[in-house]
Amino acid sequence: MNLNGKAREQNTYDAIVVGSGISGGWAAKELCEKGLKVLMLERGKNVTHPNYPTASDDPWKIDYAGKLTAADREKGPIQSRHYSYRGDNKHFYINDLENPYTEVKRFDWIRGDVVGGRSLLWGRHCYRWSDLDFTANHEDGFGVDWPIRYKELEPWYDYVETYIGVSGQSEGLDHLPDGKFQPPMEMTCVEKKFKELSEKKFPDRRITIGRIANLTQAVKGRGTCQYRNLCHRGCPYGAYFSTNASTMPAAFATGNLTLRPNSLVNRVLYDEQKQKAIGVEIIDTESKETIEYYSKILFLNASTLGTTFILLNSISNRFPNGLGNDSDQVGRNLMDHHKHAGAEALLDGFEDQYYFGRRPNGLYVPRFKNLGKKTENYFRGFGLMGSSWRSGWMSHFASDEIGESLKQSIQKPGPWGISFSGYGECLPYQDNRVTLNSDTKDAYGRNTITIDCEFKENEMAMQQDMAQSSAEMLEAAGFKDIKPYIRTSAPGNANHEMGTARMGRDPKTSVLNGFNQMHAVKNIFITDGSCMTSSSCVNPSLTYMAMTARACDYAVKQLNKLNI
Repeated sequence: MNLNGKAREQNTYDAIVVGSGISGGWAAKELCEKGLKVLMLERGKNVTHPNYPTASDDPWKIDYAGKLTAADREKGPIQSRHYSYRGDNKHFYINDLENPYTEVKRFDWIRGDVVGGRSLLWGRHCYRWSDLDFTANHEDGFGVDWPIRYKELEPWYDYVETYIGVSGQSEGLDHLPDGKFQPPMEMTCVEKKFKELSEKKFPDRRITIGRIANLTQAVKGRGTCQYRNLCHRGCPYGAYFSTNASTMPAAFATGNLTLRPNSLVNRVLYDEQKQKAIGVEIIDTESKETIEYYSKILFLNASTLGTTFILLNSISNRFPNGLGNDSDQVGRNLMDHHKHAGAEALLDGFEDQYYFGRRPNGLYVPRFKNLGKKTENYFRGFGLMGSSWRSGWMSHFASDEIGESLKQSIQKPGPWGISFSGYGECLPYQDNRVTLNSDTKDAYGRNTITIDCEFKENEMAMQQDMAQSSAEMLEAAGFKDIKPYIRTSAPGNANHEMGTARMGRDPKTSVLNGFNQMHAVKNIFITDGSCMTSSSCVNPSLTYMAMTARACDYAVKQLNKLNI
C-alpha cells in the first residue's frame, strides 16, 4: 500500500528498528533515549513482561506435563531439533510449516516468533571477545580483518554489562577480559573439587563459574534469580536479561517508541536518486495487508538469517543482487559454533552434600589451545561448558531391587555426575552461504532462502580435541566411568548463526564498516549476528549488544551532523 500526504507522514519516523530480539531491543532503547522517534517492527505476536503464559505453572497444570507431542513435532520439525523447544514454551517459537526454508545440508534454524525474539530463549552466557578474536583473521589469513579492536568496544562492554547485570568471577585472563560483574553464583562441592584438582594438573586451564545475564543483585525493575531454572518459559521476575524485561520498558519510558508486532518486513525501500534507504515494506501477518513505513535511518536486527533474507530480497536497479551487495558478500561466510563433543563421568563421595535450587548456569573453561602460535592440528580454539548434578530416582531404572528396598532407594539422591561439552570456533568459509529461493514461498507468498552450510575439516579436528581434553581433565580430578563422546551438532544448533553481512575495512570484500554502517547505503546499520567477521569460540550476544550501543551512538551523531 503506497501512502501519500498525511498518511505517509503518519507512517514516518526518525528511525525504524527491524526486530525486537537482543540487538533490536538495544537499538530501540539507545535511539529512543537519544531523542529519536522510533518504530520497532516485529514479525511475531506480542508478549509483554511479566505476562508469560506458563512461567509459574506447575508441571501437572500444563498439557502433557510440558512435553512435546507428536503434533508439536509435526508442526515444528526444525524447532524440535533443539533442546529448548518444549511443550511449555512452544508458543514462543515459529511455525516451521508456514515459514519454510531449504537445506542443502542440515541446518537447524531455530526461531522465535514473539516480541522479544530469542532474548526470551537464549542461554544468557555473556563473555567479552578479546584481541585474540578480533585479530584472528588477520593473523591466520581466513576471511578479512576486523575493522575494530577490543579497545574500541571495551567502554561499550562496560556500559552494557552494567545495565543488563552479568554475574561472574574475574579471572585476569587477557583472552577472556574481565567485566563489570555482579557476585558470581556458587559452584557445587564437586565442581570446587574438580577445579582444585584439574587446575593443579593443568594450570593453563582456568575453571570458572559461567558468566551469565541472571541477576544475583536486584536492579531497577528487576528481581534476582530464584534458581528455578525455568528461564525457557520467560521470567516474571525479570531476573534474566530480555528485551521484554529490560530494554523495551526503558524505550517506552521515553515516550519515543512505537511497537508494531505481527509485522513481517519484506524488503527495504531504496531511493536511487537520494542513494538512501527511505523505509521498509511490511506484510501484516494478521490482515495480510502490505504497508510501507518511512524513516531517516534504519537498523536491521532481524537475526542473521532474517536480515540476510531482507537484504537479498531488496532488489533494485542499483542493487540487482541484493541491497548493499556490491561485494557479493551478502549471504556468504555463514558461521555457527560447533558443539556436542566432550566427556561425562561419575564421582564417589560427597554423598552427604547437595546444592541449592537449580542454578541456571554451569562451569566454564576458557580457551586454552592455540593462544600464541598455532600448536594444534587445527586453527583457532574452543571453550568448555560443564555442570555437575546428583542423579535421582531415574538412576534406579536398571536396579535389581524390588518392593520396600526399591522404595527406600529411590528416595535418596544418587551419585554425583559431571559433564563437559565444547563450543568451538567455525572459520568463515565463502561457500557456506545463503541464497534467495524464489521457487519456494512461505505462507505470505514471500520468497524464502536456501542454506548451504557445513562444518569442515578444521572443525572436525577440533571436535576430537574437545572430547580428549574434557576426558583428561576429568581423569586428573579423579572421576570414574569417564565417557568421551563426539556427537557433532549441525550448523545452526548452537543458535549462534552469524557472518552473512560482515564488517570489514574494504567495501570490495565486506558489507559494513567499523561502525556497522553499510558501505553502499550510509543510513543503514546492521548490528545483529550477520555483521560478524569471525565467530570466536565464546557466546556472541554480549558483543552484539556492545556493538549496537556503539553503532547507535555513532548513527545519531552522524544524523545530527546531516551526514546521513
